[in-house]
Amino acid sequence: MASHDFTHQYANLKGVRIHFVTMGQGAPVVLIHGWPQTWFEWRRVMPLLADKFALVAPDLRGLGDSSRPSAGYDKKTVANDVWQLMHDHLGHNRFAVVGHDWGAPVAFRLAADHPAEVTHLAMLDVPVPGDQSAGAAIGGTPRWHHMFHQVPDLPEALTVGRERTYLEWFFMNGCDQAGTFVDADIAEYVRTYSQPGAMRAGFNFYRALHQDVADNRATFAAGFKLPMPTLGIGGGGSRGRGDLVIESLRRVANRAEGGSIADCGHFIPEEKPEELARRLREFLIA
Repeated sequence: MASHDFTHQYANLKGVRIHFVTMGQGAPVVLIHGWPQTWFEWRRVMPLLADKFALVAPDLRGLGDSSRPSAGYDKKTVANDVWQLMHDHLGHNRFAVVGHDWGAPVAFRLAADHPAEVTHLAMLDVPVPGDQSAGAAIGGTPRWHHMFHQVPDLPEALTVGRERTYLEWFFMNGCDQAGTFVDADIAEYVRTYSQPGAMRAGFNFYRALHQDVADNRATFAAGFKLPMPTLGIGGGGSRGRGDLVIESLRRVANRAEGGSIADCGHFIPEEKPEELARRLREFLIA
């Protein structure tokens, strides 16, 4: 995979400058990354789908090589950035959406806000925030960093200058597949998260969770269900969320399929790119 296979571009949107990467031709699909990652998490998946799909992988606001606004990390706002990029900037009237980690709640919100324009929705290893009757509703056993990242200022103070130490812990402890992340992979993520304001922006995705839950529950209270085909996939290993994602989608969508990928942790696009690409191809073409 040569670097020239990826085309890097920027879009000046309302209140934010978004860096995005494109590859391939065909039906448009936007790939939305999570934390602590950037568009780069899709580097192994994109070449496997580029023969059939026009792939767009943005860096979300505050992360990667996008600009870092001080506010707007609720998922409705982040989803609107992606909508502006795909619809207004690139001119895609209808497109499919795939999201991993925080990208999954962003993808859900994009589909909920534009149900006629999103043709397919796939969510990877994070359920829909707020779809259950109680709790914060991002599924499964509570993870210590979810609360830590919501504490004002403290995570920034403790991680400044130690970005690699902190981020590498997640990469090394979130995979069921040994050797998923090599030094160069971690270095690329650290390059972007070491930039001024990047760690704060990442923590702000967690700090907006209560607003995300409130926004989603208001949508559910109106009786809304996703009308497009949906796919939920979790990591089937000890570090993944298993069937929690498909179970969540069955509660909020009219059509849901999926399950889990065996021997895979949280970082599905990097641990099992071939298996993920196969499942996405079958889902998006059907």
